[in-house]
Amino acid sequence: MGEKDRHFHLGSSIKGIYRYDGKKKVLRPLIGMNVPAGFPSPAQDYIEDTLDLNDYLVPHPNSTYFVRVEGDSMIDAGILPDDILVVDRSLEASNNKVVIAVVDNELTVKRLKIDNKKCYLVPDNKSYDSIEIEDWMDLKIWGLVTYAIHKL
Repeated sequence: MGEKDRHFHLGSSIKGIYRYDGKKKVLRPLIGMNVPAGFPSPAQDYIEDTLDLNDYLVPHPNSTYFVRVEGDSMIDAGILPDDILVVDRSLEASNNKVVIAVVDNELTVKRLKIDNKKCYLVPDNKSYDSIEIEDWMDLKIWGLVTYAIHKL
């Protein structure tokens, strides 16, 4: 999305938004066994197929986009600064899911909590406060976060 397409502000938890381009295949060898975290095993003998990362990470290409994370409000969910989040707009938001939300024209990534007809956007970092969604606030859910990609 270009700047002219945005009618909202990137909040303190999102650095950028990117479209999915499914034209490129990302094929990598798939090892046909679970990899132990203990002693090493020669994996070459176990390669059984290839895996297209697009098929694995993006089951709904027409409703998928990516966001880059800014800030540390979701670190306890394993979402780190500069991670790339895979977001699926075709999945329905429900209690306790990590969502991309627009609150009063500000984009953010938070955990959706629904409690006794009240709705909250909750950070997964105790240093930050939850956002209680009041009746006068404009809330739109832009999709569920399905994967977080980050460097080790």
